[in-house]
Amino acid sequence: MPRFAANLSMMFNEVPFLDRFAAAAQAGFTAVEFLFPYEHAPEQVGERLHRHGLTQALFNLYPGEWSKGERGFAALPDRFADVQASVKQALPYAKATGVKRLHLMAGIADRRDPQAVDAFCRSVVWTAETLGQDGIEVMLEPINPRDVPGYFLNDFDFAAGVIEDLNLPNLKLQFDIYHRQIVHGDVTMALRKMMPMIGHIQIASVPSRNEPAGEELNYPFLFDELDRLGYGGFIGCEYRPKGDTVEGLGWFAPYAAKAGARA
Repeated sequence: MPRFAANLSMMFNEVPFLDRFAAAAQAGFTAVEFLFPYEHAPEQVGERLHRHGLTQALFNLYPGEWSKGERGFAALPDRFADVQASVKQALPYAKATGVKRLHLMAGIADRRDPQAVDAFCRSVVWTAETLGQDGIEVMLEPINPRDVPGYFLNDFDFAAGVIEDLNLPNLKLQFDIYHRQIVHGDVTMALRKMMPMIGHIQIASVPSRNEPAGEELNYPFLFDELDRLGYGGFIGCEYRPKGDTVEGLGWFAPYAAKAGARA
């Protein structure tokens, strides 16, 4: 059965960030993810997480100044020191939360530029080898060019090729179904093909990026397919609720009820 993680950067925005852990637990979630925890002390985040019996599924390494358009450093040849600093910054949060997956963002760069490709591979190798010492997996996530124009890692086949070529045991694909549908479509066949390298999955409706119900994708079918494929990881709910978060959880209620019955 799918294990869902509420994305606290997008969901439960009716309350301040540190109060969203309680809101997620009360709604029936047993795991959470978020984009970035760095505005709060590691101990604060870890305490809220453990108080409410939640598992930390994932968060991102620091991407630079988000408000100025920065989206990571990994593919930027002159920003390797920033990649290293972001890993050092994340480690206290990883220890406080017990997270086992961190997403390394590639940045805004031209994937046709050999220097950007070399910089990206160098960053990925160093990050994976460094975080592997703490038992942490590194996620690579292709992001669609409509949401983030100019993002370096905007192709699932390219990402899969990097993972295969580098052949690092803790390097995995972050398969966001929303991004996959926009970039390539053919979601089910891609899941079947790429499942051995997938370390985390995320969901949202397409094209609106709201609750995973209706619109282009048949999520009940996809959730059943993930069960058939033996996927045992988390499914991050990285969507923007249309209105009140709790009122929009009708899609989640059957899965929460099944989880409660099995507990």
